[in-house]
Amino acid sequence: MSAIKVTRRRLVAIIGASSAIALLAACGASATPTIVPPPSKPTEAPKPAAAATAKPQGLGFVKGPLEGESKTLNGAGATFPAALYSRWHEEFFKLTGVKVNYQSIGSGGGIKALTDGTTDFGASDGPMTDEQLAAVGAPVLHVPMTLGADVATYNIPELANARLKFSGETLAGIFMGDITKWNDARIAADNAGLSLPNKDIVVVHRSDGSGTSYIWTDYLSSVSDKWKSSVGKSTSVNWPTGLGAKGNEGVSGEVKQDPYSIGYIELAYAMQNQLPTALIKNKAGQFVDATLDSTTAAAAGASANMPEDLRVSIVNPDGAAAYPIASFTWILVRKDLTDPAKAQALTRLLWWAVHDGQKLGGDLLYAPLPAAVVQKDEEKINSVTVNGKPAFPNK
Repeated sequence: MSAIKVTRRRLVAIIGASSAIALLAACGASATPTIVPPPSKPTEAPKPAAAATAKPQGLGFVKGPLEGESKTLNGAGATFPAALYSRWHEEFFKLTGVKVNYQSIGSGGGIKALTDGTTDFGASDGPMTDEQLAAVGAPVLHVPMTLGADVATYNIPELANARLKFSGETLAGIFMGDITKWNDARIAADNAGLSLPNKDIVVVHRSDGSGTSYIWTDYLSSVSDKWKSSVGKSTSVNWPTGLGAKGNEGVSGEVKQDPYSIGYIELAYAMQNQLPTALIKNKAGQFVDATLDSTTAAAAGASANMPEDLRVSIVNPDGAAAYPIASFTWILVRKDLTDPAKAQALTRLLWWAVHDGQKLGGDLLYAPLPAAVVQKDEEKINSVTVNGKPAFPNK
């Protein structure tokens, strides 16, 4: 009985071993033991060279000095953004060691400096005309940097605590000299419930060429065919009526000392000096106060239809919240540069300003750029070349 059990156990073992051998044979295994290496990891596709093709990621991208970039840049132009540019240049110097020398000599001076090649960049509150671009003799890029707005300020002793309202047509009529009395029916229609005085209107305008005048006359041209055909838009025009004064301080000073006067100044200047300002009727039919938010809303309303060269007017845009007398202010840069060190410093300055620099504008009463405009700025900055190669160092 014991022998039978051993035989059965051996038989089962033999059968089991035979089955295993058969299975290995079916799989192509040999009788000789083989060491099988562990499976290798799947082969990864080669990654593209990030330094050559990756696009910078906006905010916080410029982190410090860059070897080989110029430590000085020179610019000139618009007075409106001068306070913000000064703050930007101070902070950029702390970050990178690049000193930017900027002369606020006016938009016309900035265009001339760029044309003459006496600065690394120009600045203007109004875009260059086709004739001005042709005079440069080389492609020029317009890079919007921040936003500004014009406001109507006035001095009516009887209404010292009232906020006046104006439609575009009414403002055009006043500055054209067609509306000469404060109690004119067209002003009364904009200001229902106010008792307007039967007094002559004293118009005050800029005597010097300025981006502020460009914005104001651009707006009047957009709402009045008569203004557009007889006066037009420019940094300096032949005013049909009124007294001339230099700068925002000159216009506001004249308005303060002349009862029953009205003039136009920059929003930031009016807010800093707590001057009375009017509500303006926008394209959607709303009377809107000039604020940083309503100025940014104006740019957002116009950004969808911006031309490729970014030379755009954003006066009287779409949008119920948009303030209608607003404008970009631009940095002007030659598209093709020849000095690699200057090109690196300049493109890094522009990139930093339209990203990190935007948060510094609020305290100085400058409105930030909408995200859609920043994206367009990125494209322009990335298109700058130096001796045929991309100028932006991407680091």
